[in-house]
Amino acid sequence: MKFEFYEFDTLKEYRFAEIVAFYNGKWIFCKHKARTTWEMPGGHIEHGETPLEAAKRELQEETGAVNFDIEPLCDYAVIGELNGYDLTGNGQVYLAFVHTLGKISSSSEMEQISLLDFPPSETTYPNFIDGILPILLEKKPNLL
Repeated sequence: MKFEFYEFDTLKEYRFAEIVAFYNGKWIFCKHKARTTWEMPGGHIEHGETPLEAAKRELQEETGAVNFDIEPLCDYAVIGELNGYDLTGNGQVYLAFVHTLGKISSSSEMEQISLLDFPPSETTYPNFIDGILPILLEKKPNLL
């Protein structure tokens, strides 16, 4: 899978919203029920949603976040597929600072979350993490 990153709000026809999330200074990563790898919260933008609305919904559904601040980070384009599903399209990335975590809903597609000092080595989209790190360092140099 190939990812390219752009300034926020420069692409159009967004399909996805991804969230780089932190809680008490630790990365929040999710483990999908159907996978053994870790991923950042995020997913498809539903009909009628803005990317920001999707990011807020996905963050809550996949991590149990109750109270958080969220801000734009960048846009991205992806080319490729996962498990036979074509993921080619555009997305927006948001940065979230979670203040309160609740429980993940039983209807969530995520099995669990983990709070980590660094991104894990076994991720669903390793190229995405590699691409987002320099952007985080540039925009939030004191974060990492």
